[in-house]
Amino acid sequence: MTTPTALTTSQATRRLGEYTVIDVRTPGEYASGHLPGAHNIPLDRVEEAAHALRSAAERVPLLIVCASGARSARGCVQLAALGIDATNLDGGTGAWAAAGHPVERPAGAGTTWSMDRQVRLAAGTLVLLGFLAGLAWPPAHWLSGLVGAGLVLAGVTNACGMAALLARLPHNRAPRDAVGFEATLRALTV
Repeated sequence: MTTPTALTTSQATRRLGEYTVIDVRTPGEYASGHLPGAHNIPLDRVEEAAHALRSAAERVPLLIVCASGARSARGCVQLAALGIDATNLDGGTGAWAAAGHPVERPAGAGTTWSMDRQVRLAAGTLVLLGFLAGLAWPPAHWLSGLVGAGLVLAGVTNACGMAALLARLPHNRAPRDAVGFEATLRALTV
């Protein structure tokens, strides 16, 4: 097992053709725009896809991508634990697009907020609701405390339960015409 490495956007621009690009965002986030040729393997399914990812990595190195580089870094660590070398894209798809590089989108695909932004909105809303409801009924302050505890736990463990729940919402799922998970696994093993 090696220590995961990272590429900057400018390095990835020059070397993109040398990699199999794996996007670990939710299918909805992936559909809102991804690096050219990227395959979607959501972070929570990386271990399930280990065989296909190992097969792809034996032919061409893997470049793991997400919105900002945080989830893809976790994906690289997961893969390293499975004995699969992978490289992280620093700054993720956000940095890639901000640098003016092209992103692929299915026709008619909407823009889904990044999971980090969705978590911040949901957590902030729940804390505010707990505070306001607590003004009328003091036990409601516990809602704010529970959300805060969940955020602390997410920071310590680097795994977010709220993100896992939000990933199941319809807007975070793949569009009907998207390539399915099983088809992606087959494409990676060919």
